[in-house]
Amino acid sequence: MPQLRLDELLEELQARIDAARGTRDRVHSLLEAVLSVGRELDLTQVLRRIVEAAAVLVDARYAALGVIGPDGETLSQFLTVGLSEEEIARIGPYPTGRGLLGELIRHPEPLRLEDLSAHPSSFGCPAHHPVMRSFLGVPVRVREEVFGNLYLTDKQGGEEFDADDEAVISTLAVAAGVAIDNARLYEEAQRQQRWLSASGEITRALLSGGSRSEVLELIAQRAREITGADLADVSVPVDGTGTVRVELALGGDTGARAGLVVPLEGSLSGAACASGVPVTTADLAGDPRLSAGPSRFAGLGPAVAVPLGRAEGQIDGVLLLAREAGRPEFTDREIGPLLGFADQAALALELAERRRDVEQLAMLEDRDRIARDLHDLAIQRLFATGMTLQSAARVIDHPGASDRVLRAVGDLDETIKIIRSTIFGLRAREEKGGQGLRSRVVRVTEEAQAALGFPPRLSMEGLLDTDVPTEVADHVVAVLGEALSNAARHARAGRVEVVLQATGSRVVLTVQDDGVGTPEQGRRSGLRNLAERAETLGGVFELASPEPGGTRLSWSVPLQH
Repeated sequence: MPQLRLDELLEELQARIDAARGTRDRVHSLLEAVLSVGRELDLTQVLRRIVEAAAVLVDARYAALGVIGPDGETLSQFLTVGLSEEEIARIGPYPTGRGLLGELIRHPEPLRLEDLSAHPSSFGCPAHHPVMRSFLGVPVRVREEVFGNLYLTDKQGGEEFDADDEAVISTLAVAAGVAIDNARLYEEAQRQQRWLSASGEITRALLSGGSRSEVLELIAQRAREITGADLADVSVPVDGTGTVRVELALGGDTGARAGLVVPLEGSLSGAACASGVPVTTADLAGDPRLSAGPSRFAGLGPAVAVPLGRAEGQIDGVLLLAREAGRPEFTDREIGPLLGFADQAALALELAERRRDVEQLAMLEDRDRIARDLHDLAIQRLFATGMTLQSAARVIDHPGASDRVLRAVGDLDETIKIIRSTIFGLRAREEKGGQGLRSRVVRVTEEAQAALGFPPRLSMEGLLDTDVPTEVADHVVAVLGEALSNAARHARAGRVEVVLQATGSRVVLTVQDDGVGTPEQGRRSGLRNLAERAETLGGVFELASPEPGGTRLSWSVPLQH
């Protein structure tokens, strides 16, 4: 009997030693997991380490970490351990926080279940999902705010999760909250550094006299890089039309968006332009509120549109950023720096406008000087020369020579008329405040640069501001805008040349590109409109494919119909 009692005591001692060793090993594993999680500074890697450590600590076959989205009701991210890529693909989309997973969102307290399917909130599993029985869920808090939840299922060996497992995972969740907070702070510091660097780069571009398109592209590109967006667009409001036009497009199918005009209502950029505050969506491609314009956002999910406004409240444009579907939504921490960036973009637009005003003023002053010099110097000299030749013709006896001199006098008279008409055109241009045909054509050509991705080459000849009637000039501007829009959308060209001529009896507009040519089965409504405009004015419209390739559009109408 004493020997039996001794054996029992030794077995009990051995069991307690084994339990102490197991506790020691588990504590060591927990410490190693905490250190492993705390060493990481990249938030994605931190989350991945947390899930992996949790599965190892409690011998769970499956583990997951669900990150709660900005709405506080659904999951915006879901990281898993224990499932292969093939199994994940067969199961389908990640859960969004309904059923048992949502129970921890609504009641952020540890939850242990012997059979998860028996819980009232369980909705069952989708097809191809592995069967899971035991369950342990623990919330992860960051600064007293629930960041997400750890979900563990199916303990190895068919056992249930016990109180020790719950305590270990709860301890890991505390350490995870600290690690997540550190990773967030580091990520935010890195992001702020990148914003400051980009701001300095943009400031240098502004002060060095960079063009509007260059500065806007720099702003959109840097905002896209720093936020990890897959698409960036800059849209500007079209005065008096209730629409916005995409002036700059980066990423995705730029050809489907560049130059596109969409109404304020039904578009994310339009909503930001109308409200003057940032507007977000979780599904840019599928949001039923954003149905204006053609389909152009396939595969895109989270998006934000930030207005580019001046101090006096005027909206000069909108910066749109979008990510692929399934990626995280834009948070307030990301939108805050974007607002500062938007102020710089508005400054770029305003500086570009002021620079254009200065250049316009300088050009008008130069035109006035040229007109004055032509009137005071050139015309007087030509008139004096004509008078001299006319006097000389009286003393020339040879009939042929006399006729030539008189023809030269007539040519000088005609030249004086042309110069006077030019002077009138220059001053009429100034009086109209930039509303002459030449200035309108220049403006339309400059606006097409953003959609084309390069500046078109422009050549103008003749007395366009004086000889071309207003009605014809309006048609010319409309035809040019349509031709350049077609080139931007369909031609995929690397060069576009615009030639506008007033020959005295006709005005001829030619637009030629080196693109892919006109498709046989393409839409013809735009070209039909150009032909109808020409027919209305008694002119002709021709579309040809020159020998080297591309398209040549020729539109010619008489000056007097």
